[in-house]
Amino acid sequence: MGTLIVCPDLYIIGDKMFAEQFPIVFNALNVGFLQTIKLFFVTLLGALPLGLIISFGSMSKLTTLRSITKVFVWIIRGTPLMIQLLIIYYFPGLVLHNPIWGGGEGGRFGACAVAFIINYACYFSEIYRGGIQAIPQGQHEAGLVLGMTKSQIFFKVKLLQMIKKILPPISNEIITLVKDTSLARIIALQEIIWAGQAFLKGSQGISGAIWPLFFTAVYYLIASGLLTVLLGALEKKLNYFR
Repeated sequence: MGTLIVCPDLYIIGDKMFAEQFPIVFNALNVGFLQTIKLFFVTLLGALPLGLIISFGSMSKLTTLRSITKVFVWIIRGTPLMIQLLIIYYFPGLVLHNPIWGGGEGGRFGACAVAFIINYACYFSEIYRGGIQAIPQGQHEAGLVLGMTKSQIFFKVKLLQMIKKILPPISNEIITLVKDTSLARIIALQEIIWAGQAFLKGSQGISGAIWPLFFTAVYYLIASGLLTVLLGALEKKLNYFR
């Protein structure tokens, strides 16, 4: 039988290559993660208030407005976010011959932000609607008896109770949003998954390296973990509504 000889120099070469590659990969992942975080916060800032407006439309006493809003929400919730990204980014240029987004990173980010805001606003709207309708009608009637306007009843009586009821499902959507930002790579937005995958295809002199993709999972785990802790703490602070 032959003897298996393992050359220790291979391990030295491997460790040296990893040590040389790690700073390059780490910097690229940090840049990609900043883009991911930016898209996350822009989506929240746009989707949370827009979702409330859409929920008012879906509960409107005007039949036409209510029907249009419900059909719009049904279409957005019933189709994949990836398809919506492709349509919003490519449709103006390919069909309308008006490439409003341009070809740069800023244009791709703008298209992603619009797609994510519309998509998540529709999901948030249904959560808002459920929270508002879960509040007993007697509170609304009591507010009217006291001479309060409808807006005063909503902001002073219903709003905080609604927040307490909707916080768990909203929290779930917010954590899902962190991971959904990875879909932005479909239109070549250079978020963290794009950055990690670039080293597999060949970037900055590194090709065939799959390990950067595994490191991207650590970023998502940390972000999701921090959000879970913060949203859990917020939910505890609202326990006085029980």
